[in-house]
Amino acid sequence: MVKVYSTSSCPWCVKAKNYLKSLNVEFEEYNVQDDMEAREEMISKSKQMGVPVLDINGKIIVGFDKPAIDEALNL
Repeated sequence: MVKVYSTSSCPWCVKAKNYLKSLNVEFEEYNVQDDMEAREEMISKSKQMGVPVLDINGKIIVGFDKPAIDEALNL
């Protein structure tokens, strides 16, 4: 399962989500600007406030890091 923690105004979040879409990877999006529970979950997983944070099958990726995303998806 893939989770993307993002905010409305984050250009790197858009890039990360578009990249996942281009790979036909389904993901759940959590807007940590509005969703306090998702924000707490993101901070607990990544130990920081920056977005995007991707949780790909339990592997936490901070930022839009294509090689790490590909590796986590076994591409």
